[in-house]
Formats: sequence, structure tokens, C-alpha cells
Amino acid sequence: MKLVKRISLFMTLSVIMLGLGGFGALKAEEFFYPHRYSHSTEQTDVTPSEVEMPEEEQVIEAAAAQEPVVTADTRYLLELVDLSEGTVSESEETIPVMYIGLNRDELLEALSAYEDNPPLTELEQGFESIELTAFSKDRVAVCKYYKEQEPQGFYLMVADHFIVVYEEDRSTLYMNTDILLERLPDVLQRQIMEGKFVASEEELYLFLESYSS
Repeated sequence: MKLVKRISLFMTLSVIMLGLGGFGALKAEEFFYPHRYSHSTEQTDVTPSEVEMPEEEQVIEAAAAQEPVVTADTRYLLELVDLSEGTVSESEETIPVMYIGLNRDELLEALSAYEDNPPLTELEQGFESIELTAFSKDRVAVCKYYKEQEPQGFYLMVADHFIVVYEEDRSTLYMNTDILLERLPDVLQRQIMEGKFVASEEELYLFLESYSS
């Protein structure tokens, strides 16, 4: 019986010593490596809103990345409106290369630049304006407006004894000529000195051909 008590007492003391040793080792590690535990504590203090922020940013970036843009496969529908005749014609054409890769706002800017500086061929057809009427990744629709230009008149006038040609407003110089006033018939001289109106380019060039030296 005494032997059993001694064994029990010995085991109890061993367990107590083992526990004290482990606790001491833990305290020593905490003393020598304080950041290891503070780091884990800081991580547990992060609020849910702080964790969710990166996810929200990813959602915003994903939405921006999904914004529709013009591709080589986008259908390009062109509508031509003749304001003078009141007629409309529609056609489907290949998307212009300059529009590929543009989103809606960028395409609007490109069309605005086109309207401000249209090609000469467009001006000759009476180009007035251009409008974006539909936009998606699958289909882009553009409307061009044209208006036939009224025949432009000219005025023959005199500057430094030579005939000069002004546009219909009588203030915008259209061209200089090498025709001397005194070489013209007297009646024509008086008409030009008062400002002789010429109704069309054809009539103007007939006059120039007749009296140029």
C-alpha cells in the first residue's frame, strides 16, 4: 500500500513539473518572440468591411472590363438622309478600322471629330452632320445628314486695276486674276467697278477664259 502511494505521489509530482515546464517554455517563447503573437492578434482584429474592400474593387474592375467596345465583327449600319429631297437610304458596311476597339464615348468623340473636319468628297455631296443612333458590341448604327448646296454666286470687282473675284458675300476673296480693267469694254468696266454679279462657277470661268491674256 505504501508503495502504491509513493508511485502515485511520484506521478503527480511528475505531471506538475511537466506542466510547469511547458508553461515556462511558452512564456519564454512569448517573451523572446513577441511579434509572433501580436501578428496573429492583429489579424483577428480585422473588421469584415476591411476584408471585403478588395472584392468590391475587383467587381468594379470586372464591370469596367465588360464595357462593350466595337470589334471587327460588329455590324455597321449606315443611314444617309438627304434633307433637301427628304429621302433616306440604308446600308450595311464593313466597320471602319479607326472605330475598332472604341467604347461608346470614344466613338462619339471620333464622330464629332469627323463632323468638324469631313473629307472633301463629303463636303462636295453637301455633308451637314453625323449622329450615332445605336451602339452595342454587336451593332453600331450611324446616320449622316446631307443637304444640297445652293448655287454659289460671285462678284467681279477691281483691286489695283486688276479684276478680282469675291464670293457672294462681297467680302470673302475667292481669287485674283491677271485681267486689267482697262482692257475690257467700257460698258463691262463700269459694271465691274460697281460690282458685277456672276451667278455660277461655269459663268465665272467662261468670263475668265474670254478675257485672260
